[in-house]
Amino acid sequence: MTFQRARSDEQREVRRRAILETAAAMLAEMPVADLSLNELSRRVGLAKSNVLRYFESREAVLLELLDDFLQKWLAELPGELAAGIDAGRPAAQRAEQLADVLSRSLAGRVVLCDLFGAQGGVLEHNVSAEVVRRHKRASHDSLARMVDLLRRHLPELGDGTQTTCLQALIMAGALSTYCSPSASVLAVYQAEPELALLHTDLRTALRLGIVTGILGTLPR
Repeated sequence: MTFQRARSDEQREVRRRAILETAAAMLAEMPVADLSLNELSRRVGLAKSNVLRYFESREAVLLELLDDFLQKWLAELPGELAAGIDAGRPAAQRAEQLADVLSRSLAGRVVLCDLFGAQGGVLEHNVSAEVVRRHKRASHDSLARMVDLLRRHLPELGDGTQTTCLQALIMAGALSTYCSPSASVLAVYQAEPELALLHTDLRTALRLGIVTGILGTLPR
C-alpha cells in the first residue's frame, strides 16, 4: 500500500482509517505485545514519522482500536442477549443465562480481550492526556450502553449493574492474559499432566467470575 501526500481532511481521514485497519489485521495474526510501530509503518506503506503525524504513539493506535472493537461488540451484543436470555425465568436463572452469553461472547473476541488485558498496564502509557481523555470518554459512553443492555434483561441488578459490567470487562482482559500460556508453558503441561490443572479455559473461567459477581450483587 502506498500513499501520496494527504492534502484534504478527507484524505487524512482515509489515511487514519488505513492505519487502524492495518493494525487490526495485524492483531488477527499476533498478540498486542508483538505489534510494533515499525512493522505497522511498513505494512501500511508509510514512513514511521508519517504514521506519527496521525497517531502520537503505538499505544495511541491501539487505544483507538480498543474503542472501535468495543463499539462493534456492543452493536452485536443486543441480539446475543435477546437470543440467550429468557425473560420469563426467575432472576437467578437469568443471571446464569447472562453469564453464559457474556462469557461466550467475550471469549470469542480474542483481540478485544487482549486489548483489555493491555489497557491499564501498557496502552494508557506513552500517550498524552488528550489521547487518554478521548479514550476515557469513549469508554464511558460504551459502559453506559452496556449497562443499559444488561438492565433490560436483569433489572434486579439495579445500581450494581455498572460494577457488574466493569468487572466483566476487566476479568476478560486479565483472564485472557492468564489463559493464553506460552509455548514453553504448554510444553510443560504436556510433559507433566498434573501441572495442567493450572491451565484454565477462558470462557469457563470468565463465566464463573461473571456469574459469581452477578449473584453476589442481586438482592437477597
